[in-house]
Amino acid sequence: MQSLAMIENWPVPTAAAAVVRADGTVAGSYGPTGRRFPLASVTKPLAAYAALVAYEEGAIELDEPAGPEGATVRHLLAHTSGLAFDEHRVMAAPGTRRLYSNAGFEVLGDHIAKATEIPFADYLHQAVLEPLGMTETTLDGSPAKDGVSTVDDLVRFAAEVQAPRLLDARTVLDAMSVVHPGLSGILPGYGHQKPNDWGLGFEIRDSKSPHWTGASSSPRTFGHFGQSGTFLWIDPDARAACVALTDRAFGPWAIEAWPRFTDAVLAELRGPIGT
Repeated sequence: MQSLAMIENWPVPTAAAAVVRADGTVAGSYGPTGRRFPLASVTKPLAAYAALVAYEEGAIELDEPAGPEGATVRHLLAHTSGLAFDEHRVMAAPGTRRLYSNAGFEVLGDHIAKATEIPFADYLHQAVLEPLGMTETTLDGSPAKDGVSTVDDLVRFAAEVQAPRLLDARTVLDAMSVVHPGLSGILPGYGHQKPNDWGLGFEIRDSKSPHWTGASSSPRTFGHFGQSGTFLWIDPDARAACVALTDRAFGPWAIEAWPRFTDAVLAELRGPIGT
């Protein structure tokens, strides 16, 4: 895909990107796709997927208590537990505000570790990474932000989410559907969004503006970006997903470059070259 070469113009030392279709075929890749990059918050979708495997295995229930009083696993996954961003401090009653929370995912990881009697990093490996052949992906620290992976591995994950083998398709549909519709909140790096829609571990584009995906991205697009200059989006209408990893922290450069890149990728997918 010619559009992927746009990463050459990004003001970053190193970047790699790929597009994978819903049928699992790789539409194109560019850059060192086997290089390991820190994921930052792109770790969260991987952690969420492991949580959903734990749910389907019967180790946890989505609506069982977890975290602050009145909160559940579902609240933690959807950033509505009321926990603060990076502190284990309650800022709101569960389900009343969308408070993006690393602390919430750390509580989630601890909850799953206790329920399964397996350290969360090991559970993630057994439940998601190993079955998908994600041999270059590791978690050494917080399930909110300490994953390290490659474009090649994340392509495997994006293919899985589009055509699930580890989970029932209905569970993935729930993950990409809005939990607690209508809640407003802050999208890190982009300011206040109303509504600030999220599913179970995945951010949902909906009508957010500004946004890190493209102007032509469908409202159903879901995924995550990371402060390490990384993103993963899945656009069900385009029947494709895109991964981009860099070694420069998120900032104004990404706010400018990513949407143009995504629009170019989507245009190529919809045009003669991408068909």
